[in-house]
Amino acid sequence: MTPNVGTLDRVLRIVAGLVLIGLALAGVIGAWGWIGLVPLATGLLRFCPAYTLLGLRTCPANSSR
Repeated sequence: MTPNVGTLDRVLRIVAGLVLIGLALAGVIGAWGWIGLVPLATGLLRFCPAYTLLGLRTCPANSSR
């Protein structure tokens, strides 16, 4: 898997994922908060399958990975 998620995108995904999971654990938004696992995983893995399908890439083209 070639990374296709850049640094800012990655940070935003991780933060959003953690916030959603935290709200779900606190009972604020219910079970839908567990959807935060998706942005958390894509941020940690630096790979987004939807970006591949859409031909998007937010990381530099000359990535060493």
